[in-house]
Amino acid sequence: MGNDSSKEELVQLLKRFGAYLTVKMSNLFSISFDNLNSRSLGALAGLAIAIVFTWRLFRTPPRHQRRQPKRLAPTPSTSGVNTHSDGAPVSPGICSSEDSRAQNVIDEFFQPVKPTLGQIVRQKLSEGRKVTCRLLGVILEESSPEELQKQATVRSSVLEVLLEITKFCDIYLMERILDDESGEKVLLALENAGVFTSGGLIKDKVLFCSTENGRSSFVRQLEPDWHIDTNPEIIFQLARFIKFQLHISPNRSECTASNVFCSPTLEQFFGFPDRN
Repeated sequence: MGNDSSKEELVQLLKRFGAYLTVKMSNLFSISFDNLNSRSLGALAGLAIAIVFTWRLFRTPPRHQRRQPKRLAPTPSTSGVNTHSDGAPVSPGICSSEDSRAQNVIDEFFQPVKPTLGQIVRQKLSEGRKVTCRLLGVILEESSPEELQKQATVRSSVLEVLLEITKFCDIYLMERILDDESGEKVLLALENAGVFTSGGLIKDKVLFCSTENGRSSFVRQLEPDWHIDTNPEIIFQLARFIKFQLHISPNRSECTASNVFCSPTLEQFFGFPDRN
């Protein structure tokens, strides 16, 4: 008897499971396919698995079904109150334990999947594979060539994002310096931060020049998919030559062209807060 009761309970649970799937399906497919993102596609995959799972279970009915007892007709005193299969009254609007369990199963299928940092980088960079980026004010704490004559410090909050970009993209770092010693300080700071250990960035891809126009010339020669800079004049000059640009500015200045994006920091562009 206990085994038959468990089977009947499973059948009831699956019926409620199917009802919830119908509601979820109607909500999901009400969204335009043009607006589907990775999270929606994950939900679709979960929905497909759930449908196949439910269908396979319903294909084979239980071998032994106990005879259903005759149900008593509801008395006038119970009008407006639903009764369970065992005759126990259930108030309208109150979910039974089976309803709650079915709801929990459905919710597990539709839990949002948090994208990885690598997925965020690829999505935000529109699958671009070559990136050029200036150092001052983006990768380094210092903001002028004069400061580099004293020291060079890699921003700790940008390091995780930078390392992920080096895994996915062919990236070149560049900066204007006043002397060779400044360049050596920059390379040492990058090395100590572990930027060269990932294998995606080598010292030969850290370029130095003596003028701002020299940095602009580097970018045009490399023809990247993305260029990242803090100088609005260089951003403006390169807008018609480079597919995408990211202007790093703490003042959140307005973007000068449709292919130019703006962000206070590089990490915030990828959804990471500035923890400095």
